[in-house]
Amino acid sequence: MRAVVQRVSEASVKVDGEVVGAIARGLLVLVGVSGEDSEDSARYLARKIAGLRIFSNPEGKMDWSVEQVGGAVLVVSQFTLWGDVKKGNRPSFERAAGAAQARELYEYFVDELRRTGLIVETGVFQASMEVTLTNQGPVTILVDSERGL
Repeated sequence: MRAVVQRVSEASVKVDGEVVGAIARGLLVLVGVSGEDSEDSARYLARKIAGLRIFSNPEGKMDWSVEQVGGAVLVVSQFTLWGDVKKGNRPSFERAAGAAQARELYEYFVDELRRTGLIVETGVFQASMEVTLTNQGPVTILVDSERGL
């Protein structure tokens, strides 16, 4: 699994013009599932993201997690994270998981994040979504379960 994690002061996601998920301070997580991913991948990614120390402590050092600052997480599925543009200009998505597997692992990932005690909002799987955010810093981190397992 791959995730783009952005530290935000606010973020929201709309489907058909209606807000379906929104947070104030916290993390916006765009997550993509590959065909090789498993529950272990989702569990690793959830724990790694929940523990990321990318918020400033009172001394201004990046040392606190989203939980320590009282933040929340907005998770949005994004299969295009598996887009490969090595050949040509049109992305290939052959490494992306099929819809059924991706949905199952996406939902498992969200459940694992919630098990950490975090408040987690989501988009709508496979929907066309509009994501709005204010990246704070900016801070953007890439997390890939293939590198950690």
